[in-house]
Amino acid sequence: MNNNNIIDWPTFIGALVILFGVTIPLIFFPEVGAEVINAANTFMTGNFGVLFILMGLLSLVFLLYVAFSRHGKIKLGGRDTNREFGSFSWAAMLFSAGIGSSILYWGMIEWAYYYQGPPFGAEPESHEAIEFAATYGIFHWGPIAWAIYTLPALPIAYFFYVRKKPVLKISEAIRPVLGKYVDGPLGVIIDVLFIFGLMGGAGTTLALGTPMITEGVNDLTGLPVNLGTQAGIMLLCTAIFAVSSYSGLQRGIKVLSDLNLWLVLFILGFIFLFGPTVFISETTITSIGILLDDFFRMSTWLEPLANISGFPNTGFPEAWTVFYWAWWLVYAPFVGLFVARISRGRTIKEMILGTMIYGTVGCILFFGVLGNYGLYLQLTGTFDVLAFMNEHGAPAAIIAILNQLPISTLIVAVFTILAIIFLATTFDSASYILAAVAQKTVQGGDPLRWHRLFWAFTLCIMPLTLMFIGDLETLQTASIVSGFPIIFIMFLLAWSFMKASTKDLKASREYRSPTIFITQHKTDDTGNKNNKL
Repeated sequence: MNNNNIIDWPTFIGALVILFGVTIPLIFFPEVGAEVINAANTFMTGNFGVLFILMGLLSLVFLLYVAFSRHGKIKLGGRDTNREFGSFSWAAMLFSAGIGSSILYWGMIEWAYYYQGPPFGAEPESHEAIEFAATYGIFHWGPIAWAIYTLPALPIAYFFYVRKKPVLKISEAIRPVLGKYVDGPLGVIIDVLFIFGLMGGAGTTLALGTPMITEGVNDLTGLPVNLGTQAGIMLLCTAIFAVSSYSGLQRGIKVLSDLNLWLVLFILGFIFLFGPTVFISETTITSIGILLDDFFRMSTWLEPLANISGFPNTGFPEAWTVFYWAWWLVYAPFVGLFVARISRGRTIKEMILGTMIYGTVGCILFFGVLGNYGLYLQLTGTFDVLAFMNEHGAPAAIIAILNQLPISTLIVAVFTILAIIFLATTFDSASYILAAVAQKTVQGGDPLRWHRLFWAFTLCIMPLTLMFIGDLETLQTASIVSGFPIIFIMFLLAWSFMKASTKDLKASREYRSPTIFITQHKTDDTGNKNNKL
């Protein structure tokens, strides 16, 4: 099959059409476009917030059931298949792909927003607000977030490594439910929605990461914080992740992810040891206890009595929890595809628990160390984070917090480099997966090199254009709105996995073994004979 025949042109062209169809009107009619998209976002989060809340909680319950059922014993690959990546590199890649530089931004400063506007009607800056400030970030970046990420990996990994389908597509993973319909327009629509959502979600990450990196560069070099500097940084990051993506998983993405993790350990270790160690330890452990105690309350809290009989409407669930679940949804098919791709040789149980545990523990460390250090500065009066943030903005406040540390110049430098690499590791993984989705097959395991390079630069073009007209936030909102249909796709993915794996397990003679290898020849979901499962 030559290169032109490998490309899935309907998906490829459809993704570009919908992307330009949204962004071009925003360029020429920014105010009207922003009003329409923001109205759609308000309508969606205000009226369908309960769907996002239920989707998050049910994803966690479903994955725990699968992990500890006989489905969890299935090995992704044949009997002699070894793990493609060691645990350190595997954890580094899935964490770097799933989180990106956003964890540096929100891990350091999210507590400040909860401290000033706490949930459950608590008084701002009260003792209760302090507890929620230290806890809610861990909740939003915890088990439910990683469950949303992990669910799409199940059917994708199953079909790629167990049923040996050389396709990394969301539509292909739903074939057991939708059958031949995935070969028509419906399949294209599903894949195009995923691509658009991912590209818009990438805009959110760029919008958070680029100003923070720019502030770090300004602190180190004195370069002005303006659009020119931000554009240069964005192009630098693009060049890094383009080279990494072009190099492939083993030589590019793996190397960057490993370096990323070592820098993370250095930054967190330094702040923990040379910052308020006892306060960080005690507050983090206390926050985990509060989270465990209030987990279901936080997981199901909406405000049904808001605006009724004088009950206050804080807007907290819609502004934070529903927004976060929608954001994770936008990224979920991408992270699921990537986790599936790097999990060969592991059982489904190892993939599920590993992703959720490594991801959650990593986020706890970030929020526990970075966030509680900033909170300590605020509570002790060492540095008024809130006043500085409200006057200069969150990115500048993040760098100002780091400047309270010993040898702050070195720490700011490492932090800035880490943010650049974090941004690059997210985007090289994204361009890798976008190329895979826009191909009919990924023979040999990797998409075409030129195709990966194309999506690497495409990921940057639209956010860069909208950044210059000051309307990047609208593209972010549009991507979150596009996450709404993915709720139903998530349901189809779960159904598809259960249908396919249950069917194959019934035919397997090894279903009582500690690890199940499915190797029988039987009819597949399309009616074709003699496909090796």
